[in-house]
Amino acid sequence: MQSIFGTDGIRGRFNEEITYSLAYKVGYALGSTLKKKNPILIGRDTRISGNILLQAVTQGISESGKKFINLGICPTPAIPFLIKQQNLSSGIMISASHNPPEYNGIKIFDHNGQKINKSFENKIQKLIEESKQYISVPRKVAPQKINKDLMEIYFKSLIQTMDGENLSGLRIILDTCYGSATTCAEKIFQSLGADVRVINNSKNGLKINMNCGSTNLEALKKALRECPADMGFSFDGDADRVIGIDSKGNVLDGDHILFLWGRELMEQKTLTNNLLISTQMANLGFEKAWKKIGGIFYRTDVGDKYVHEAIKQKRAILGGEQSGHILSKINNFSGDGILTALQISKYCKKKNINLNDWLKSSFDPFPQILTNINLDFNINKLNPKNKLLIDQSIEKFHAIYSDNCRVYIRPSGTEPVLRVLVEAKNHKKVHSLSSEITNKLSLEINKIIN
Repeated sequence: MQSIFGTDGIRGRFNEEITYSLAYKVGYALGSTLKKKNPILIGRDTRISGNILLQAVTQGISESGKKFINLGICPTPAIPFLIKQQNLSSGIMISASHNPPEYNGIKIFDHNGQKINKSFENKIQKLIEESKQYISVPRKVAPQKINKDLMEIYFKSLIQTMDGENLSGLRIILDTCYGSATTCAEKIFQSLGADVRVINNSKNGLKINMNCGSTNLEALKKALRECPADMGFSFDGDADRVIGIDSKGNVLDGDHILFLWGRELMEQKTLTNNLLISTQMANLGFEKAWKKIGGIFYRTDVGDKYVHEAIKQKRAILGGEQSGHILSKINNFSGDGILTALQISKYCKKKNINLNDWLKSSFDPFPQILTNINLDFNINKLNPKNKLLIDQSIEKFHAIYSDNCRVYIRPSGTEPVLRVLVEAKNHKKVHSLSSEITNKLSLEINKIIN
């Protein structure tokens, strides 16, 4: 059986890759694997399928003999924080993060509040493979009691990261993208004194990530044009990512967040070895600028779990992804979009600088184009010979690298597509090279498969 785990847990379309029966087996396998008897914490985002998958997971946990606590709709980072804070045995977040509404997923956390490692994944996988049982969807989904007190603890923990700084005088627009951030983002920023306007702020699982959120910034840009503010922040479906926009409509992505935040820590002499951890998707301009000011830059494979592994290995205190998934020492390296937005706002207030001027002091990004090659097959399920031929084709294009040009191609961990990233100092070269590589690679793949 092909591994059900991707770059960030289990992910797929509801009732296709992600079924009631699979979710039950995951819950049962997790409960059966855990040695600690403390409850398992469960949360979800707003997707329509979330409630029924929650029922499946909790049914499996209960039948394994373990207890659970239902946090209800919540940001993903609330789960790892509360696991540690409440000494729980594990946690599950039911979410497909930034993916469209028809997708869902299952993210599993260990007793330390960290995403489970490969060995743990293999244990879960083995138990699922051994189970021949098919669990049908019940006719009625029983409502689960929600523990609201724990969400209040998470809420207060975010306030505490501000070290007594408030946000009074700042006008901020938040795009909660009909997802997990709808539960607390507005309340948190208001409680800190910010003048807050919120868009896409209903818990609507049919609209989550649709033409809004961190993967589609037009809604936030439009809101900033119509109602000028100092800055805006756009979260993804489960609020573990954030992208900022300044008052002029310029984008503060994860690369800029890492550069600016990292530079502050460097100046405070608290950034270990002046080291930042990022991924193969990070902009080449970011890497060059960071090294120019005396920093060390380390790239990992794409996925926050790889960033986290490198952070632990190299004892770094800050890392993340261009997508806005930022891991910091503040909360035990759990990506939290709301926390990141608060930190950026806090720095602007403390430095008495608007985000537009602060962003101007960041690096100049190299022109970068990310295109998708749609596949009608799962690249990881190909026979070894074809998989090797495609990998060889990709490596050939990776070799097109110089000091001012970079190509990076990878299969998506959540969708049947190849992502082709091309960046260069010359704008025309990026466009021509991106088009050339995408066309040639598509033809080569078709020849291999057909």
